[in-house]
Amino acid sequence: MIQIQPGPVVPQRYIEAVGGRDPIEMSSKAPKRLRHLIEGLSTKELEWQPAPGKWSIKQILAHLADGEVVSGARMRFVAAMDRPTITGYDQDAFVANLGVDSLSAEEWLDAFRTMRALNIALLSRLPKQAFAKVGMHTERGEESLGHMVFIYAGHDLIHERQIADLLLAYKADRKARHAAEQRQRDSKEIAKAELKASKKQAKGKKSKVS
Repeated sequence: MIQIQPGPVVPQRYIEAVGGRDPIEMSSKAPKRLRHLIEGLSTKELEWQPAPGKWSIKQILAHLADGEVVSGARMRFVAAMDRPTITGYDQDAFVANLGVDSLSAEEWLDAFRTMRALNIALLSRLPKQAFAKVGMHTERGEESLGHMVFIYAGHDLIHERQIADLLLAYKADRKARHAAEQRQRDSKEIAKAELKASKKQAKGKKSKVS
C-alpha cells in the first residue's frame, strides 16, 4: 500500500479521525462500516431529522454518494492534469435539490458503494508520484491528491459518527415522546377520576337534601 502523509491543508479534524491509519484502506472499508451502522433500521429511523434543516441518516448517505461522484472527478483531474481548479460546492443544495427522497437509504448506500469501488480502483492503480500532484481548491487553496485522500477518509469517519449520534438522539427523542404521551394519558385518567369523584360527591349531597 502506498504511504501517504497528511499535509497542512488537511483540516485537523480529518487527520484526527483517520488517526494515523491507512486512508485508502479506511476508505475501502467505509461501505461495510455504513452497512453495519444502518442494518436493521426502520424507514422512520433512517428518515428522522432531529430538527428542521438537520440531515437524516438517509440524507447523509445521499450526501456521501453524491460527494463520492464529486471527489472521484476531483481526484481524476488532479492525477491527470496540471494544477487543475477544484471547485467547491454547496452540500446542502445537493441534498435539497438532487431528489434525495426518490431513492431509499439502501439505494443511496448501494450508489456510494459502487462509486467508492471505482475510486479505490483508481487510487490503487496510480503510481506513487501521482499522489504529490496538486490542484487549486477554490476554498482551501493548493491541495495534493495525497491530502485529498486523507480528507475523504476522515470525511467518511466523521459522518459515520454523525449517524451513530443520530441514532442515539432518535432513541432519546422517542423515549421523551413516550414519556410525554404517558404523562398526558396519566393526566387524562386523573382528570376523569376527579370528575367521577366530583359527580359522585355531588350526587351524595343531593340525596341527603332529598
